[in-house]
Amino acid sequence: MSRPPDEANPARFPSPVAARTATPAPAWALADGSEPIGSLQEHYYDLCMEKSKKVNPFILHILQKVDDEIEKRLKGITLNIAGNSRLMPVEKVTGEDFWILSKILKTNPYINGLDVRYNLLNDVGAYYAAKLLQKQNTLIYLNLMFNDIGPEGGELIAKALHKNTTLKYLRMTGNKIENKGGMFFAAMLQINSSLEKLDLGDCDLGMQSVIAFATVLTQNQTVKVINLNRPILYGEQEEATVHLGHMLKENHYLVQLHMCKHDIKNCGLKQLCDALYRNRSLRYLDVSCNKITHDGMKCLADVLKSNTTLEVIDLSFNRIENAGANYLSETLASHNRSLKALSVVSNNIEGEGLVVLSQSMKTNPVLSNIYIWGNKFDEATCVAYSDLIQMGRLNPNNTDVEPFEVDGRVYLAEVSNGLKKHYYWTPTYKEACSHSSNAGFALVPVGEKL
Repeated sequence: MSRPPDEANPARFPSPVAARTATPAPAWALADGSEPIGSLQEHYYDLCMEKSKKVNPFILHILQKVDDEIEKRLKGITLNIAGNSRLMPVEKVTGEDFWILSKILKTNPYINGLDVRYNLLNDVGAYYAAKLLQKQNTLIYLNLMFNDIGPEGGELIAKALHKNTTLKYLRMTGNKIENKGGMFFAAMLQINSSLEKLDLGDCDLGMQSVIAFATVLTQNQTVKVINLNRPILYGEQEEATVHLGHMLKENHYLVQLHMCKHDIKNCGLKQLCDALYRNRSLRYLDVSCNKITHDGMKCLADVLKSNTTLEVIDLSFNRIENAGANYLSETLASHNRSLKALSVVSNNIEGEGLVVLSQSMKTNPVLSNIYIWGNKFDEATCVAYSDLIQMGRLNPNNTDVEPFEVDGRVYLAEVSNGLKKHYYWTPTYKEACSHSSNAGFALVPVGEKL
């Protein structure tokens, strides 16, 4: 049997085999009192030798940490093998690496989460991920984002979920499964009764698959969070938004709806607002990066006068301007007492609109988070938000600006707080699940994983 190239370099990673003969199997290795599980690190190393595959030192290092957690009798462990880690040398996981990994995980009762984002799994890895979903009965969280998985791989994973009854959260973000793969996931939601959170953002979904999701979700009572960000849509009729609006009228279980980059205009937002008069479950609406102007804000402000369930609204990167900010401020000041967080980042709002938003917080005791960076600050704006922070009405962790003073004049600087700052990446300098950087998910939590 040929040795893996890196096996000859013991300094790069230690062989767990040498220590195995001297140390008896620990008590934690017995999951149910019968069959020992053994060390994941040893199992992985042995399988690589048996299959003549190169040992991935990154995987070996992570498994050593997980073995330590298992030895402490910890359960509910998430195996994090993210390929974009900057804290250690990373050798990205390939489809063949994942084949070996899936073999050691399929019977392990301690691990219920697997994060392999930003690796190189492609459709080969998707095949083994599908096999894992069919055999592993403790996995509740699977993150496959940005792994170069295509339509065929998407089909395999979707079909594997037909019989899976344990997975609750799946992230496919950034895998170009396209319209074909999206259709298989929509069909899966007609059968699967356990999945609560599904992220298909940046997957190049087409009009047909978005409409299929809207149709399926009128009947599905399990899914609480759906992310359909950045589909590939053509035409000016906003058909996808019309169908999603109809879905919101019928669905009373969905908690979060993410529709970033849907090319939504005022007419489309009106369709959503009409549905929100009847919907009593949606708490988080994300319509960022669209083409909504102040006319759309008039519809949203009207619905917020009677809607008592919406808690987080993301309007970032639209163009509501001063008039739109005025509509919202009036409603927030005198009618709405349920909205907790509002993001109007980069909306071409000038000082007048930003000041009236700050004034609405003085009379509204519920609105706790507001994000305004990227608009046109004047001195009055800087003073208004500085006053909110100094008087204790606005917690510095609940906004994306921080006041500072130069030569007696107040200015605002940007800070890294927001509704979903760590959606695509995790920081190395502070906690990845920080509430201040991911306030949207903290205010409207669904399930265990972010």
